[in-house]
Amino acid sequence: MKIALIAHDRKKELMVKLTLAYQPILKEHELFATGTTGLKISEATGLPVHRFKSGPLGGDQQIGAMISEDKLDMVIFLRDPLAAQPHEPDVTALIRLSDVYEIPLATNIGTAEILLRGLQAGFVDFRNVIHETDNKPLSF
Repeated sequence: MKIALIAHDRKKELMVKLTLAYQPILKEHELFATGTTGLKISEATGLPVHRFKSGPLGGDQQIGAMISEDKLDMVIFLRDPLAAQPHEPDVTALIRLSDVYEIPLATNIGTAEILLRGLQAGFVDFRNVIHETDNKPLSF
């Protein structure tokens, strides 16, 4: 699966800790991240991460574009709900796109853990089923 990892500034270290804890799961998947978050994850874990621009410089929109093109399967976005973000419209758009395209989205550490454990257990396989049925005629 293709997983996007995003973290606001005050959540970046938490994202690094999450990726270290779940490295055995994440190494089996293709990872994408906004600029600084991706660099920190890659340096801490050694995992390969496709890096986009920093969130405020368009990285959130780049990930949103991947969602709209059905090129992502999951988003973990550790947001800082107590800090105003200059690119809040981009953040809102990314969350909206995740809902429109039915992409599992975690915005806090608790939900992120549930998604990663679900991924490990095979509970997120519906994305594979969706991709398989998109290319086949429906039979009744």
